[in-house]
Amino acid sequence: MPLTPEATPKTYWLEHAWLGSHVASGVSVETADGRITAVRTDTPTPPPGAETLRGLTLPGLANAHSHAFHRALRGSVQVGSGTFWTWRDVMYGVADRLTPDSYYALARAAYAEMALAGITCVGEFHYLHHAPGGTRYDDPNAMGRALLAAAADAGIRITLLDTAYLSAGFGDPPNQHQLRFSDGTADAWAERADALKGAEHARIGAAVHSVRAVPAGELATVADWARRRQAPLHVHLSEQTAENDACWATHGRTPTQLLADHGVLGPRTTAVHATHLTDEDIALLGGSTTGVCMCPTTERDLADGIGPAVALQEQGSPLSLGSDSHAVIDLLEEARAMELNERLRTRTRGHWTAAALLRAATADGHAALGWDDAGTLAPGALADLTTIRLDSVRTAGPVPRLGAETAVFAATAADVRHTVVGGRHIVRDGTHTRVPDVPTALADAIAAVRG
Repeated sequence: MPLTPEATPKTYWLEHAWLGSHVASGVSVETADGRITAVRTDTPTPPPGAETLRGLTLPGLANAHSHAFHRALRGSVQVGSGTFWTWRDVMYGVADRLTPDSYYALARAAYAEMALAGITCVGEFHYLHHAPGGTRYDDPNAMGRALLAAAADAGIRITLLDTAYLSAGFGDPPNQHQLRFSDGTADAWAERADALKGAEHARIGAAVHSVRAVPAGELATVADWARRRQAPLHVHLSEQTAENDACWATHGRTPTQLLADHGVLGPRTTAVHATHLTDEDIALLGGSTTGVCMCPTTERDLADGIGPAVALQEQGSPLSLGSDSHAVIDLLEEARAMELNERLRTRTRGHWTAAALLRAATADGHAALGWDDAGTLAPGALADLTTIRLDSVRTAGPVPRLGAETAVFAATAADVRHTVVGGRHIVRDGTHTRVPDVPTALADAIAAVRG
């Protein structure tokens, strides 16, 4: 089902709205052709014919880092103990069983869960390209096109970050699981990625899986591809200290320094995790205005550590948020966790305001994914809206002017009442309009790939 914008002019009346710096009550938002055409404050009652959104309305949330198939791991990887590396072995088992059809079903269900959580755009870090053993499908982009179709049918926007993954680690050939990920060379990756095209709901970007998975001599090819297309470029960076140690042993520098040497950093680049950095690394990222996507629920689930988000932002790196492995899908929890993690680390409070955390989840997340025209409630922006209940057991009590604080520090994804994408209701009163039974869709898709 194509995701087309609502062409007919429509007016939404927002009981309360977060306008970037403050919460206003009684806001009228006019839309046409999927975009906001006017925002009128001081509108105490709904205009004639307006659709009423009760609660606090935000711009749609942007999930800047996703691996859709990891949704099948939730719960099953919580048995016993282990490390990131033992978790990765379980992940490979799921990847081995996916086909284009089962990938579509799983991604559609995961993206529908995102819509229920108020997410209107996802950055899909996509490296599962080929059939088992590395054989190309008749359509070499069958898996990527399955993700594009899944997002459209779930009613959300997507930036498909097609990922170069060529090595098991610093020159080692891909292992048997990783053969599905590899195109052999960066030039072959670029040739395949060139065949991908965007759509009304979709944009195409690039990713370097990591400095482990793309040899140093191939990094510039990926960066040049993204630069030519003016496309976003993402990279997993220093999530584990083992990667830093191996990079230093091989190249005599940190992963951040290696990326800088090969032209990967810059304002269209987003480093994901950036957990274990030196002061020089932080200066390189900030000085190049490279963005950083924090994924706190995954980073705590995998015992990665707490990244230096405050220092990175102070040095000039915009921050965005992602649900990554989907231990939970809740961008409000990601925003809250970034602040609360820093409180635990420093034993002080108030590193970000609620407004700053919401910007990371909205405007800055969309910018990291190449959607500079989204993430604000302003004329000309895409008409993507998320409405949060202010009358649930979690959110009842605070006065409406504290709506941003209530959303970030009390609400959860379960409090999302409405999700509007391109002026169309995708979630209405907590029910997905395209995937009416999301839990069953998830259960069936996960059962199909469970070992």
